[in-house]
Amino acid sequence: MGRIVLAGASGYLGRHVARELIRRGHSLLLPMRAAVALPQAEQERTTEPTNPSPQSVDSFLVDFRDRETLTEQFRKFSPDGVVSCISSRQGGIEDAWQVDYAANRGLLDASLASGVKHFTLLSAICVQKPRLAFQLAKLRFEQELIASGLKYSIVRPTAFFKSLSGQVERVKAGKPFFLFGDGQLTRCKPIAERDLAEYLCNTLEQESLQGVLPIGGPGTAISPLEQARLLFQCANKPLRLRRIPAAAPKYISRLLAVPGRWSSRWQDRAEFARIAHYYATESMLLWDERQQCYDADATPSFGSIHLEDSYRDQLSGINSQELGQQAVFSRH
Repeated sequence: MGRIVLAGASGYLGRHVARELIRRGHSLLLPMRAAVALPQAEQERTTEPTNPSPQSVDSFLVDFRDRETLTEQFRKFSPDGVVSCISSRQGGIEDAWQVDYAANRGLLDASLASGVKHFTLLSAICVQKPRLAFQLAKLRFEQELIASGLKYSIVRPTAFFKSLSGQVERVKAGKPFFLFGDGQLTRCKPIAERDLAEYLCNTLEQESLQGVLPIGGPGTAISPLEQARLLFQCANKPLRLRRIPAAAPKYISRLLAVPGRWSSRWQDRAEFARIAHYYATESMLLWDERQQCYDADATPSFGSIHLEDSYRDQLSGINSQELGQQAVFSRH
């Protein structure tokens, strides 16, 4: 693998994947949905002699549903592999189908038309129990990728550190940590963005990393209550909790669904409440269909960066998770 198309290079994880691919010496083609700055992606080059600089890093603007333009660019570049890190920003219904499904489908069609050897997809472990629009959209594309005949790696990570960082600033400011229920309804094995980027890049280079690949970070599964204790310990502050009924987002979604009958905007608001309820009640771990339960021990682990490392870095100002539109809890 030497020539890689990376979709989603400007996103939260895609930037780390771009840096890792560059470090490994790959040439990159970056299809972009909008004109955005790639933080140092074009300029970064490794100084290690065993990892030579790539031949090029090029980008172009495109509507991912424009399969003709995508195919033309792919054929000019002649890629060996494709990595897709694109996803809807918040999980809105229309956005999910336009991005998680249609945009990825455009990439797949261009890949099939241009002789791509391998397609790596960043998916999510929650598609195991799909109830939300973005899960259904991701799952539909997964099925079409599997049926395409291409070699594929479908990477289903558990929670990102980013999804567990929404309350860092609250705790730093002396605010209580919000918990759904008793804080022990769910568990996950969070994975650092750098570790996940490395794993995604490995799928292009290791034959064993093909198929559907659930993956979590190092260490044991952690509950929201344990996250809170860890965060307050790292902040050197006394534990302060505020509990929210786990069913609250479900009832909110039902209320919002009423105006949602006439407005797509309210439909999305109802969907966001359903997303909150899902994550308040479902673990991000491998689902054991036979036992009808989540299995932390069976959830694979990868990487060396622990959640505690991330919390300490964020509290000290070394690293920010850049929550943006995906922030659930604000400082206030």
